[in-house]
Order: sequence, then C-alpha cells, then structure tokens
Amino acid sequence: MTLSSPPEMIGYMAELGVERTLWTPGASRLELTLTEDHLNKGGVAHGGIHMMLLDSALGSALVASLKVEEWCATAQLSTSFLAAARPGERMVAEGRVVRRGKNVAHLAGEVKVGERLVASATGTWAIWSSRPPSLSKD
Repeated sequence: MTLSSPPEMIGYMAELGVERTLWTPGASRLELTLTEDHLNKGGVAHGGIHMMLLDSALGSALVASLKVEEWCATAQLSTSFLAAARPGERMVAEGRVVRRGKNVAHLAGEVKVGERLVASATGTWAIWSSRPPSLSKD
C-alpha cells in the first residue's frame, strides 16, 4: 500500500514558495514563481533553486510509488543548466521514475519556464524496506 496523500511540504520549500501540483505514483510536478529572493548576483535564478526543484520533483515521484513502510534518499543527482530563469517567471519541475528495482531507482526530470527548457536532471535513489537506523530520531 502506498501513501494516499503527499507528505507535508518540508519547511524551506514552503518558505521559498514551492507548490506541489502533481503527485502520483511515478510522476510529480512542483512549481515556483521566482522572486528577487531566488536570484543570484547576475539577476537570474540561482542554480540551487533549479537543483532543489529537480531533487524534490524526482524524489516525490519515487515517494509516491513507495510502500508506506519504505524509505528513500537521493544517492546521485546530475543536473544540466540550459537557460536562465528570471524574476516573475514560473518554474515548473517535473520528475518521473524511469526504472525502479528493490534497492535502487533511476529517475529523470526537467525544469521549464513555459515551453523553454531551463534545466534537466537524472538521478539515482537508494531504497530501504524500512527507515534506516542511521535516520532514527534517537
């Protein structure tokens, strides 16, 4: 049995203004309208914004397909920055599961502003059958 609804948006993503607009097993979408707070010194979106959206969109696509007791974490994320995004523009990040095994999943996604591709990523996620002891709250 998978989660019936998405987990709560983590603090910093909510503070940045990220919105989840799709959450279904194997696919997800996150959106963010850029403000001055998201920019680098060059006046365009900081690359960390692209990577945060991609890591979270790809990870959400996998989380939506996990069993309730399963756990996952990003093991590797490779990002290509293809175009600038500017204040007022709406960044839309989509992630999808390409292939999932018992312990590893491969994902891919992209960030667009309208039809303009601004970044793409591929990544590998580790999967555990339950929360790893290293992440225990004790």
